[in-house]
This record gives sequence, C-alpha cells and structure tokens, in this order.
Amino acid sequence: MPDSTITPARSHAQLVVSNVAVSFGGVPVLSGVDLAVTPSSRWAVVGENGRGKSTLLHVLAGTLQPDSGTVTRVGTLGLAQQEMLTTDTRTVGRVVADAIADSLCALAELDAASLGLASGEIKADERFATALEQAERLDAWNAERRVRIALAALSAETDHSRRLTELSVGQRYRVRLACLLGASDDFLLLDEPTNHLDCVGLDYLTERLRARVGGVVVVSHDRAFLADVAQNVFALDPTPDGRPRVYGDGYAGYRAGREGERARWEQDYERQKVETARLREDLTTAQNRLVSGWRPGKGAGKHQRATRAAGLVQSVHRRRETLELRLPVPEPPQRLRFPDLPTRSGVSLLVASGVTVAGRLVVPTSLRVDGRSKHVVTGPNGSGKSTLLSVLAGKLDPTTGRAYTAHCARVVLLQQESSLPPEQRVGEFYSSRVDELVAVGTIQTGSAVSLSSLGLLRAYEMSKRIGELSMGQQRRLDLALALACRPHVLLLDEPTNHLSIALVDELTEALSATEAAVVVSTHDRQILRDTDGWPNLRLSGVECEV
Repeated sequence: MPDSTITPARSHAQLVVSNVAVSFGGVPVLSGVDLAVTPSSRWAVVGENGRGKSTLLHVLAGTLQPDSGTVTRVGTLGLAQQEMLTTDTRTVGRVVADAIADSLCALAELDAASLGLASGEIKADERFATALEQAERLDAWNAERRVRIALAALSAETDHSRRLTELSVGQRYRVRLACLLGASDDFLLLDEPTNHLDCVGLDYLTERLRARVGGVVVVSHDRAFLADVAQNVFALDPTPDGRPRVYGDGYAGYRAGREGERARWEQDYERQKVETARLREDLTTAQNRLVSGWRPGKGAGKHQRATRAAGLVQSVHRRRETLELRLPVPEPPQRLRFPDLPTRSGVSLLVASGVTVAGRLVVPTSLRVDGRSKHVVTGPNGSGKSTLLSVLAGKLDPTTGRAYTAHCARVVLLQQESSLPPEQRVGEFYSSRVDELVAVGTIQTGSAVSLSSLGLLRAYEMSKRIGELSMGQQRRLDLALALACRPHVLLLDEPTNHLSIALVDELTEALSATEAAVVVSTHDRQILRDTDGWPNLRLSGVECEV
C-alpha cells in the first residue's frame, strides 16, 4: 500500500534503476539491469519463469535491496504482489482507508486549516493554501468514490465489514487491486494483475491503466492485456549474452524482436555445434599423428624425427587453443514437448447433465465431452466455472443433476492454485508420483513420461525444493504432473496463470493439436482468440470481448 508520509511528485516523479544485480544463495537472478520509468510511461516486464520479474518489482518498490547498483525513487508508489497474506485480519473498510490514507489525511488537514482560518490563527492562510494544494493534487474528495467504483467494476467485495480472512483468494486479490487503482500514487507496480479477473474486470483494468496519470510497470503473462497496455517491454528472457533487452513499439515490437533474436540464436548455436565438432575432430587427428603418424621410415635420422615432432606438437597446441578460445553460444531456452496423449473415439468420456452445486453453480449446466473434442468454459467470477470442472473431474458431487465418467477414462484436472509440498525435491516428488500411477495401474511402466522430456524445467531446477521455485516454476510442475497421467481428458482451470508468454503460446498450440479431449476454463482473451473455433460454454449472459 502507498506510504502516506511521502508526497506525490506527479510530473517530477522518478523511478530509475542503474546497473542493478541481485543474487539468491549465490545464484544470480538479475544482472546489468537499467530501467527508467517516467510518470507517463507504461512498461511491461516479461520473461521465462524464475528469471527475476517479481524480484525486479520488489527492487523498484524498495522492499528488496539489490546486491549492487542504485535505485532512485521520487514520489509515491503502490505495489501489488502475486501472493497475499492469508492471515491479514483487516476488514475491507480498513484496507480501503489504508489505501487512501494520504487523501484522508489531506482532507483532515484541510478541515483543520479551515477552522484555523475561521478563528484567525497566525499564518492560517498559508496553512490553508498548502492544504488545499495537497488535496487538489490528490483529488482527495473523490478518493473513496474511485475505490468504490473500482470494487464494483472488478466484482470485488463491497461490504466494508467483511474481513480479508473471510474472502476467497480471488476476492482478496480484487479488493487489493481496486484499492491501488483508486489511490493516487505516482507509480503502480503490478505483479500478474489479471489473475482472478473476469472479462468485465479485465476491460476495466485495461481502461484505467491506459487513462491514468502516472507510471505503470506490470508483470503479466496475459498477451492481450500487454498488447492493449504496454508502450515498452523490458524482457528478462534468456539471451546469448545474458543481458536484459528493451523493446519499443509495445508488445508487437517485443514479439517481432524476440522472435528474430531467438531464430538467430538457434542458428548460431547449431553452427557452433558443427564447428566445435570439426575442431575436436581436427584436434584428435593431430594428437593421433603426434603419437604415431610423424614417425619417419627406417633409416631416417634423429634430426628429421625431432623436426617433424616439433611441428606436430605445434599443430596440436594451435588446434587446442582455437577450441578453447571459442566463445560458447549458450543453449537456447527449452521448448514445451507435449507428450502423445491417448484418445478414445466414438464414446462420450464425460457427461454433465443439468448439474448444480448449492451456492456455487446455481444454474443447471450440461456438457458432453467426446474423444478428441475441445471446449472452452467462460463466465464472470462466481459463475461456477471452477466448480463445474471439479464436478467433471469427480472431485465434487453435484447437488442436483448427474455427472458421468466413461469406464477407464483417465481424467485430470489442473487447478488454479498449486498445493505442492514445499519441502520435497522437485525430481524426487515427480518420480514418486509417477511410481504411484504405475503401482495402481493408471499407466504402464513403458508409457511413463519423464520430467526432463517435457521441456518444462531444467535439470538444475529438478534438484531444488519445491518451495524454492517461483510461482511460475511451480505451475510448470503442476502441468508436468497432469501430463504424467497421460489423460484422455485434460481439464484446465485458468492454465495460463503464472506461466511465461512463450510457454503459453506453446501450450495453446499443443492443446489444439493433442489427441486428448480438452476443456479449458479461462479469462485469457488471447487464448479465447486462439480457440475461437472451439465450442464455448458460457455460464452467464456476460460475453467476453475478444
């Protein structure tokens, strides 16, 4: 939340990082970061999961001190982190009051200055003029109204007596986001702000960020949102030289520039592999000649042997130095390798007929999922999308209606929120889950999917504890565990949450191509555009603008 002790600087606000570096446990996370956010700029920060996007926001906000480099802040800022405390016992009203504390203080000071002016206090006119200027700068009279409008537009809780601990994860996020949008900070730093928003909320967030006076830095996987909002992109994607990239012309400029660099990187890497193999072969040949090939025939003198030996030794040294001096081109980022999933043609794998769940899915809903079929489920928050997927997965019994799963159909649900054991090692946990699937006969030993084959996590990440992974990396592990079951039906609840842009693109393509049946519940407008030809089950009359 904003610090009410700092005065907004408006046109004089600055947020600048210079040559910043951050490491955790000796492992570099950020290096060589230079970024200047002006009061009128809108920046997007993108990058692979675990590349330091959230870390950069914390450096900008001052909640994390860099190991080296400088950070200059002039003005006020509001920060929305990905994770929120579940132990915060404040009421919604208290959260709102804290968010607009600077405006409330300005109005209280203006009232006090007015009383002083009326009673003839010394220098009361100067005090009143200063208080009025501050209230006008903050537009303090409309602060509470701005938050109230934002709460309604984001479908957030409007009952000020409710405690945050009584709200769902999504409700808490929306209350916090509404408060930030209603406040008047010079800078907004938003980490995955589109998570937990429906189409109406996404449209409102987009409009507010485009119209607001003040700098914006967003970390987001939402491609449509970035295309609509970002003016510039700061990319923490892997690069050949390890340095971040800056792209102008918004998200379109980033996509074009990134794809071009990725293609050149892959070409350079392949050329280097060929050239390195040739140099190694030349070195081996020279070493073999040094051992045996230089020996002259019978009758040759010692001088001739020594001369030829010296030349071959020099040749070996030259080839070894050439090989050692080559600057290595690092391996390009991994790509998702979606496994071949089975299908069952000519049969209905899942059938929901007029199902409801008391208090959660109130309108009777029906859906039939056949082999290879693809479906999208949409609707505003609270309409029952996640509930329907839980009913289809057999994790929740309907109150009315009937849900049916075909015999031997493997159905897997990728839920919105991760519930992985934080203390277990990634590779060990994945292997134990696969062993369980084999032991109960869900899959055969020969059809087990190895974690390394999926291209979702690198080898060094597999040895980490799950709690050491970023939220995006944990989401990748959740996806890997779902694919390990080799499902006939894959149910995905907001699958793009926390994933990198590149992985979202690859996942969308894979879901369209896989033989398995797919049901996706999403608010992601780009996925809705990409799956426009899929049957769309809308759980309300609200239709997404895609």
